[in-house]
Amino acid sequence: MGKFEDFYEKNYKKLIIFSYLILLISIVLLGVNYSKTGEFFNRDISLKGGISVTIYNENINIEDVKALLKENFKDYNVLELTDFNTNKKIGLIIEVADINELQLREVLKTKYDINFDDKNEYDPGLTNSSFGESFYRGLLIALLFSFILMSIFIFFSFKTFAPSLAIISATFIDILATLAILNIFGVKISAAGIAAFLLIIGYSIDNNILLTTALLKRREGALLERLKSSMKTGMTITIAGIAVSLIGYFLSVPEELKQIFLIITIASLLDIITTYAGNAGILIRYCKKKNIT
Repeated sequence: MGKFEDFYEKNYKKLIIFSYLILLISIVLLGVNYSKTGEFFNRDISLKGGISVTIYNENINIEDVKALLKENFKDYNVLELTDFNTNKKIGLIIEVADINELQLREVLKTKYDINFDDKNEYDPGLTNSSFGESFYRGLLIALLFSFILMSIFIFFSFKTFAPSLAIISATFIDILATLAILNIFGVKISAAGIAAFLLIIGYSIDNNILLTTALLKRREGALLERLKSSMKTGMTITIAGIAVSLIGYFLSVPEELKQIFLIITIASLLDIITTYAGNAGILIRYCKKKNIT
């Protein structure tokens, strides 16, 4: 027996504990965030609602605007607006929650000479709070239904409780742990971020189904040899995905795209642990109990 097989033979129970320890820590961190903010994770203006304005002036410094807003408002966001073809800065998008446009104008007037009546210089928009909340609930419902349908598909595919539950729990841990990490770094999740979690559900299932199929349905080679073979394939796919996501993160200009790539990167790294520690450990235990070799 090689080092790889020997490691899993001796430590598969510890790997299960380690994976579910991540789940426990994630739940605690999300609970702490809820106790402080009233939310399990931080939402941006697109999911909360608020005022959004565009200022078409390439000379206004984004850091100066952030400092001004920080002095006056609690929840705000400032994005650079760039020309799609030239990638040149053409202005700023300012988003602030829980205020009206007049309040924002008064603050901007204290430092900037802006013609608020000129649409070519100042373009107000509104993300209504009720619309933001309903949009947020709609996205969560879509995420929930995706998870439920995924669970049904898994149970019908393998028709066994423990392996199916292992796949579902691995995906669940990926989502909760990613949310906890984003909270730690103060990332406010946008609508694009919620969409990224839909991608994560599909990506996590793919790796876990590959592993579960190799261990339960194939008979070529010993159990741990099949694990090793499946892990090589899965890790190759995952590492390639992480590399592409990192490139996308550093090369993307829109913050929404950067957030999507960031979430995919974090969740993919976590998926390595949940798939090849937690899920693999549960499958090895199940196979030993059912005498699957």
